[in-house]
Amino acid sequence: MTVALSWSHNIDRVVTAVDTDLNSGLADREVAFRQQRFSNVVEMGKPINPWRIMLNQFIDTMVLVLLGATVISGIIGDMADALTIMTIVVINALLGFFQEYRAERSLEAIKKMAAPEATVIRSGQKLKIPAVGLVPGDLVLLESGDKVPADLRLVVSSTLEMDESALTGESVPVEKRSAVVCAQDCPLADRVNMAFMGTSVTRGRGRGVVVGTGMNTVMGEIAGMMMETKTEMTPLQMKLDSLGKVLIVICLAVCLVVTLLGIARGEDIMTMFMAGISLAVAAIPEGLPAIVTVVLALGVQRMAKRNAIVRKLPAVETLGCTTVICSDKTGTLTCNQMTVKKVATYNQVLEVEGEGYSVAGNLVDSQGHLVKPQGDLEVLMDIALNCNNSDLKQINGDYKVLGDPTEAALVVMAAKTGQRNRAAILREIPFDSERKMMSVVVEAGAPRLLVKGALEIIIGACSFVIKGTQVARITAADRDHFLKMQATWATGALRVLGFAYRALPPGWEAMPDEQLERNLVLVGMCGMIDPPRTGTARAVRMCSNAGIVPVMITGDHPQTAAAIAREIGISQNREVVTGPEIDRLSDQELYNRTINNRVFARVSPQHKNRIVNVLKSKNQVVAMTGDGVNDAPAIKAADIGITMGISGTQVSKEASAMILADDDFSTIVEAVYQGRAIYDNIRKFIRYLLGCNIGEVLVMLLASLMGLPLPLLPIQLLWVNLVTDGLPAMALGIEAPEPRIMKRPPRPKNEGIFAHGLGWTIFGRGVYIAIITITAFLVGYTWGRMNGADGLPLARSLALTTLVLGQLFYVFECRSERLSPFELGFFSNRYLIGAVLVSLCMQLSVLYIPALQTIFKTVPLGGWEWLLIILLGGFRLLWKLLAYVLADNLRLGRSPVRI
Repeated sequence: MTVALSWSHNIDRVVTAVDTDLNSGLADREVAFRQQRFSNVVEMGKPINPWRIMLNQFIDTMVLVLLGATVISGIIGDMADALTIMTIVVINALLGFFQEYRAERSLEAIKKMAAPEATVIRSGQKLKIPAVGLVPGDLVLLESGDKVPADLRLVVSSTLEMDESALTGESVPVEKRSAVVCAQDCPLADRVNMAFMGTSVTRGRGRGVVVGTGMNTVMGEIAGMMMETKTEMTPLQMKLDSLGKVLIVICLAVCLVVTLLGIARGEDIMTMFMAGISLAVAAIPEGLPAIVTVVLALGVQRMAKRNAIVRKLPAVETLGCTTVICSDKTGTLTCNQMTVKKVATYNQVLEVEGEGYSVAGNLVDSQGHLVKPQGDLEVLMDIALNCNNSDLKQINGDYKVLGDPTEAALVVMAAKTGQRNRAAILREIPFDSERKMMSVVVEAGAPRLLVKGALEIIIGACSFVIKGTQVARITAADRDHFLKMQATWATGALRVLGFAYRALPPGWEAMPDEQLERNLVLVGMCGMIDPPRTGTARAVRMCSNAGIVPVMITGDHPQTAAAIAREIGISQNREVVTGPEIDRLSDQELYNRTINNRVFARVSPQHKNRIVNVLKSKNQVVAMTGDGVNDAPAIKAADIGITMGISGTQVSKEASAMILADDDFSTIVEAVYQGRAIYDNIRKFIRYLLGCNIGEVLVMLLASLMGLPLPLLPIQLLWVNLVTDGLPAMALGIEAPEPRIMKRPPRPKNEGIFAHGLGWTIFGRGVYIAIITITAFLVGYTWGRMNGADGLPLARSLALTTLVLGQLFYVFECRSERLSPFELGFFSNRYLIGAVLVSLCMQLSVLYIPALQTIFKTVPLGGWEWLLIILLGGFRLLWKLLAYVLADNLRLGRSPVRI
């Protein structure tokens, strides 16, 4: 019995369709019958199961690898390693649990927006009932402050205005008119004869017939879309998952080969078994998930300092591969503060400086000269201030405006000229949609009527015009002068208001409203707009340079959207795609229009959701911003959902991955910058960890293939793992962003973690580390045998130290894939310098402290051994230093070479 397209039907047809009575409402018996068929509850799907969410954290491939490493470490008696790995697993699981649990609460937040009670007429009686008991056909009464309990087709409206910002994105209350019949394809924001569940009455009274309940409301449709949205793995999660699977296969295969070769060569079976297990523990980079988590968490801290509050850790990395940013206009690209930009009297047109609710600013003429209000301009400012119900308050140094945004802009304009003293109001004729103007009578020496409103209406009520200080009878040319100026201003999406006044005769108190608003004196006009935020245009340029497509999606008027888009550089194309047009486009056409036109206006929640899904289907990585309930499905569907911290609803915040504390588009671009830097750092420590681990595996494998004794004992393998895998890798994770990081195009969503030759770089360095370690082992073993002693202790000490220092030298090369550590500034990462020094001291302790020598089976090293180790381990880094110094000193008319 819900009425489809009820906004496009007249009241009689809707009443007939729901079979109700406009005077007495539904009978109690009919209500009971309909309640069996209809529910006014927004369904939330399956209830959240915290235990299931927690268990899901332990089925990730990398986590299973770590759990296996924990068991193995316990078997071989390495309880310290086992406890460390288990701690990493538990911390990661808890972080994942809290992030996923919070995300699932977004649907529950929608439920809280529903009105708890409703005032209805049933069987001729006025009743207050729980809103869940409403059925189609119920007659609902609305008053200022009420929440709408269901979707209503209004049948009565008296100066009724609704706050629909959470649903449509409109920042200004919407005036409702029950008598209007809208077109079938009318956008949600223009359905002025409807009241929607979850919106609020800001002014006036009304009465409506329920035409949609529960899941058949606009709010219900949004909840349905959110339930349909499936959570997908982020690019980083997919890459780490595949990496974990590859590591399992490779590590097990190599460890098995090493063990079997050693046994075949006659080595002790238990020794080789322990060596194989130790190699498996050393080969698996158990620190990788922990370092990823810590690096992402540090990124969260940095972003929070820049007003980007990240709710889901993987979102930090995903930001780095964002290709499209879909942004709401109001409050994100603009200030969400109506601002008067131009003011005109008959003789002058002036610019109004300053933005938003700041009273700092002046009136300037076309030459940039300051203008002090006099004559007609002073009268205009007097009308702007007094024919106004808004107020300007200074709180903690900031100016706050209480009241309608349009009137607030006029109060701020008057304050900029020094007009702040208000006259006493003797009578008010409120604004309504029929008259399209507001009037007040003030005591200004003598009673005077002050009027503001739509210019074309006010001009028709004017018999005179003021020019400077002289009042003259208005002519057709005078009217034409102002109307042409209004048309010019409208092309820049300025909202125009006219101003007029009238000196009242004695006995005005008895005059009706219509008679008062005649024979007015036209004073002038002003043009206002919600201006772009400072820095937005620069942020849009940064997006273009970084290969990111910015897209504006707004519920505002197409003309306003186009003007703002041109001003900030999103699109110079005047063509705006509207909601009804989206319905007529195929997915491919919509994708093309999104990438080329980049501006959408008058869109519904379904349109936003479709735009996001079409972009994702074309392998775009989409960041979607919003603040209302209408934005929540698209926010949840996007790769990165972003909501506003100041104006955002709880529903949109719960659905989002990131919250902008300052509601500023520039903050998103800053977050993308940080996201790219974080992904770079993740690649850096993966390069380091895997290069080192491959080196360790190849040392053991090559020694077995060459028929050599074990070059490293099991305890020495575990020591290398402890000394080199932790602190240096962590320090790489906090490397500063590289220069020109926002000049690169976004990386493809499906780009592998080893793209751009990283895999070969890692393997090559692993081979190099293995070769120098085997070389050091052979030199030590040969030297010891030549001196008639057991060469293994010296050989293993040399191999152990070469392996450790080779990795510590290697960590500096991993600081960048494009620049040498000397171009970056060798000492610029102080954390890395400290980490390397700590690791070096740990290695020295096992060589020179007798108690540790016994445990790790090492011997002290002398001068020639250290020279050999430094030459082998540091050869590549020393070569790069030499090349850098030569290039810098020769000054061949170019900057130092990248090596």
